[in-house]
Amino acid sequence: MKLHPVMLFFCCWPLTARPQDAYLDSIKAFQKNYVDTHEVVLGPDRQYLSFYPADQLFCVEATFEKAQDTTEYTMSTSSGKVKRYLKYGLVRFRIHDTAQQLTVYQSIDLMKQEKYRDYLFIPFGDATSGFTSYGGGRYLDFVMGDIRRGHLLIDFNKAYNPYCAYTTGYNCPIPPVENILTVAIDAGEKNYGKPYH
Repeated sequence: MKLHPVMLFFCCWPLTARPQDAYLDSIKAFQKNYVDTHEVVLGPDRQYLSFYPADQLFCVEATFEKAQDTTEYTMSTSSGKVKRYLKYGLVRFRIHDTAQQLTVYQSIDLMKQEKYRDYLFIPFGDATSGFTSYGGGRYLDFVMGDIRRGHLLIDFNKAYNPYCAYTTGYNCPIPPVENILTVAIDAGEKNYGKPYH
């Protein structure tokens, strides 16, 4: 499993010409690294990985509220099995002047591993799901240190597809109903451009 943490520094810059160019360059570098190191789509088929044009308007500052209920949550997966999570918190933000919120999860199994102890996960769907983006939703990864003074920067330009978007045999978490956004997130990874077997 790979983590794709948000680059906080560029996301914080105001929308002036030079910082915006630097931000867009950082997203291009992120996407290139994502394609070059993809663990499922290999060789020439990597040319079919595609992304929406990078747009800094989809890099949003969200307020973060830590969850009080630590009850185990079972999330459905593409294989019909379930995975165990804790609801770590809730983020609230605005996209196109529309208030939205997403639940942040922590994997019970991964938190037992030193490497992923502080790993956080946001699976989400939106109005593009099943159309220009993968119908099974997309993912965002964070670490606990990304949460600063009750805020979390969410960069949807780094949203990526689960492995189930390319092939079978994986247990990909399906975004819960509470994480289906009412707006279109025209940012991040799009539908895979070729059936992969």
